[in-house]
Amino acid sequence: MNRVYLTKEGYAKIRNELVRLQTEDRPRVIAAIKKAREFGDLSENAEYHAAKERQSFLENKIAGLQTKLTHSEIIDESQIPKDKVYLGATVRLKDQKTGNEIQYKLVSTDEADFAENKISTESPIGKALLSKAVSDVVEIQVPVGLLTYEILEISR
Repeated sequence: MNRVYLTKEGYAKIRNELVRLQTEDRPRVIAAIKKAREFGDLSENAEYHAAKERQSFLENKIAGLQTKLTHSEIIDESQIPKDKVYLGATVRLKDQKTGNEIQYKLVSTDEADFAENKISTESPIGKALLSKAVSDVVEIQVPVGLLTYEILEISR
């Protein structure tokens, strides 16, 4: 697996999810399996099979998060230039067609959350913004058409 670059916030979020899965969800699933076993014949016990399926899904998710954390590297934002757009930067943009402003934080794919305006550096917008500076105008081809943004501000 390749290195997974994360912000401190992203690493903590994944770590907290892993701890929750291990300490809250896993014991719940184990208790559900135990309870379902009490119903008798396991070959026709739908509750048992559903609980085992949940356990399999949960264990796969735990393993995936552990692997991700093992291969992760927390970016040191103090070592990243502040005058250009890179991973961890918050970028304020002005849509050249509408005049509307929007702000995005560029994060890794694992941290991306469009509802929180956190976009991946692998997304079309994220890729187009990388290495750009304040006042640069960027044209970005997205599924809905061509977006044209001016970079107004870069912060960390």
